[in-house]
Amino acid sequence: MSTPDTPAATPTPRRQYVNFIFYKVDPAWRRLPEDVRTQGKQEFMRAVEDFNGKVLVVPYSTIGIRGDCDFMLWRISYDLDLFQDMGTKILASGLGQYLSTPYSYLALTKRSVYVDHHSHAGQEGKRLTVVPGKSKYIFVYPFLKTREWFLLTKAARQGMMDEHIEVGHRFPSVKLNTTYSFGLDDQEWVVAFESDKPEDFLDLVMALRETEGSRYTLRDTPIFTCIRRSLKESLDTLGG
Repeated sequence: MSTPDTPAATPTPRRQYVNFIFYKVDPAWRRLPEDVRTQGKQEFMRAVEDFNGKVLVVPYSTIGIRGDCDFMLWRISYDLDLFQDMGTKILASGLGQYLSTPYSYLALTKRSVYVDHHSHAGQEGKRLTVVPGKSKYIFVYPFLKTREWFLLTKAARQGMMDEHIEVGHRFPSVKLNTTYSFGLDDQEWVVAFESDKPEDFLDLVMALRETEGSRYTLRDTPIFTCIRRSLKESLDTLGG
């Protein structure tokens, strides 16, 4: 307990759990009667809406873009268990009975150790709170570095990250969200770039390939291009 001479302990900032979950619908769903499909979608939406205020959900469609998944939910919460609770309700819905989950990436927010030399208000890497923007597109992928990267000195890594950050600043139309998966999932980071200009994101990725740090990339696939839509619109793209 603190006394007048002892300052109270500073509360530890809360970190958010972040999940990118991708769903694929069974083609049999589209052969169901229209009223059954409508009810199934309504049950799915209620399962998500039951967690309003506890889980932030941003829906995206991948129909016509990737063949192995149809839509994605970007989920953010302070309680990991809520992802499972929501997932259980989703799978119990009429639509959920026809869904598989080909990909699901779990991560946490964390302050970056590399951004001190490029500090500005609200900067990505300084925030423990994810604030999704309103961009039409998001580009999501898991990311792993080689073990050699982690054995470099901090100064060596900082120099390469300074170059990486400088390249990112050339593309202000692209907003980066970095989350950390060490020990939680198969990847080390999950990165999500929001933008209204896919061409700018393409040029950014090409520029990053030419940086020194890229030689230490172990894996940065699969990459998902997703179109932001309302939950109803995302479900309607499934065909019915």
